[in-house]
Amino acid sequence: MSDLQNAKAAVSALHAELCTAMSDEIAERLAAATTQEYRWRGFHPFDELNGAGEVAERFWRPLRGALAHMQRRQDIFFAGRNEIDGCASTWVVSMGHLMGLFDASWLGIAPTGKMAFLRYCEFNRVEDGKIAETAMYFDIPHLMMQAGLQPFPPQTAAHLVQPGPMTHDGLLFDPQDPDVGETTLALINAMISDLGQWQSGLSLEEELARTWADDMIWWGPAGIGATYTIPRYAKQHSAPFRAGFTDRSRTRHLCRMAEGNYGGFFGWPNFTATPTGGFMGMPGTDKPGEFRVIDIYRRAGDKLAENWIFIDLLHFWKQQGVDILGRSAEFPRN
Repeated sequence: MSDLQNAKAAVSALHAELCTAMSDEIAERLAAATTQEYRWRGFHPFDELNGAGEVAERFWRPLRGALAHMQRRQDIFFAGRNEIDGCASTWVVSMGHLMGLFDASWLGIAPTGKMAFLRYCEFNRVEDGKIAETAMYFDIPHLMMQAGLQPFPPQTAAHLVQPGPMTHDGLLFDPQDPDVGETTLALINAMISDLGQWQSGLSLEEELARTWADDMIWWGPAGIGATYTIPRYAKQHSAPFRAGFTDRSRTRHLCRMAEGNYGGFFGWPNFTATPTGGFMGMPGTDKPGEFRVIDIYRRAGDKLAENWIFIDLLHFWKQQGVDILGRSAEFPRN
């Protein structure tokens, strides 16, 4: 387990640097913590960036400039070996919010001068003490809504600044029992097998109950929202989502792993599907679209109890011809 602990230490050290370094030091600090071939994936409009310099200039420096006195409020932190590549690579997950005073414009979103929270989750691949790859997914529409914008039609579930685990035990800084993580990963894989096909022959609620607790919480992204209990999740997200799409591809992940009672995965994209109408109040387009997703899970006993989801809705809708971010100046305000 020493390699997992060393990987956690490397990621934690970079996190501290990114919040405390002066603006003109960020590229240097990032370069010291990453490999020369560092690859970074982020949500639209950032997409794929290469090298510490590009990541610093395109993402971190503008964000730090917009969110004054930024701090990382971390709710989940764990490490594991990637099942997708036969456990050859080691990854570290961090999830929570980047909080600061929204004092300068970011991505065309006007500042509020008030506290703002950028909801994020990242997967970091660590090699020999250096970060070689990052997938950092963040909820930009959530920040837009905090700034008073309404980028989407009314969502089916609740809009919240999302909390961490109900059990408050998501920061796995210390070594964990490997058997517990294997149990968590097996349950996640069973859920993927059940829900990834959309044709189990069971009712939706029966299908969900195979792997989810009755009082599950699905912490969805802004534009969809969070929902609680199997019946409400089925009504407020899963059923409308399935009804609004056809031609869902098979699920593809770049990393899937677990430690302790926590696990998750990401893809680039996870899957594609074609909107036929109704999803998020939008009309159908009959254009296949990509879903870039991170899912993080908490297991309780033999069921999944909580799920935090990050979906690049800006990228998906831009593929459908709707530039949500580009139209931000036209949106009604609360």
